[in-house]
Amino acid sequence: MTMDKTLQTDVLAELGWEPSVTAAQIGVTAKDGVVTLTGHVQNYMEKYAAERAAGRVKGVRAVAEEIEVRLPHHAKRNDDEIAVALLQRLDWNVSVPDKAVQAKVEKGWVTLTGEVEWQFQKEAAQHDIRGMLGVVGITNWIKIKERPNAVNIGADITKALHRGWYDPKTIKVRAEGGVVHLSGTVDNLYDRQMAGWTAWGAPGATTVENDIRVV
Repeated sequence: MTMDKTLQTDVLAELGWEPSVTAAQIGVTAKDGVVTLTGHVQNYMEKYAAERAAGRVKGVRAVAEEIEVRLPHHAKRNDDEIAVALLQRLDWNVSVPDKAVQAKVEKGWVTLTGEVEWQFQKEAAQHDIRGMLGVVGITNWIKIKERPNAVNIGADITKALHRGWYDPKTIKVRAEGGVVHLSGTVDNLYDRQMAGWTAWGAPGATTVENDIRVV
């Protein structure tokens, strides 16, 4: 119980430290390393920033994010306005292949579809619209194209992980085609995320199942 209270206090302090987040509007509970965020914010970027801030705190094993986006009147936009603006923004993003991504907007919630070569392109499309006026949420269903040369993907990811400071004894990589499965243990949530990003950097990775545990 004491550890949960300490973690709750630390997460609240980190939210207060993050300048892009209005901490007074966010509630925090903690249980066995799982932090739940509640409350409301004025835009989707602030919601994303709050989740990232909570994940930075030592001892956080997972973040359950239940924050509601309540747009102020001046920030509200019609769905067709949002759709036109976000497509223009994607067209200007050099990381997103031309015409590869499609978008649907319903009551401010954006759903992205399409197919790209790399995970960073999928993430770039989502990143580019987080801060747009009127957006209350994003579902990213963009797919990664399969590649025929994904035979050695598991060994390649293992080498990439071990080029960093990851201990070969703590992280295990299993791959079948473009589907990669990570398991093992790390000290914090950031290291877990970094291992996942490293795996996504492998040519041919279409899915990364990150089952690494934070201990």
